[in-house]
Amino acid sequence: MKLEQKNNRNLYDIAAEIRRDWKKVNFAAVPYLSAMSTIGDIGESYGWDTGKTIVRYFLSNSSTWRGETAKRVKSELKAML
Repeated sequence: MKLEQKNNRNLYDIAAEIRRDWKKVNFAAVPYLSAMSTIGDIGESYGWDTGKTIVRYFLSNSSTWRGETAKRVKSELKAML
């Protein structure tokens, strides 16, 4: 059993927070943010992609999202990996 995942928020909750904070989402991050909006954790899949892959691709395309919320949420997502 993965105890560290038990304390994590759902990806769809994180995606909602990202959408509230990041006013102009980078076009390259949009499909990954949309996918995160539909899954609960990194153990789930979206189409052919794993949750881990979706989070990794989101992080690699979110460099223009900045600020305290961005820093905190990105750290949270990295900790899930």
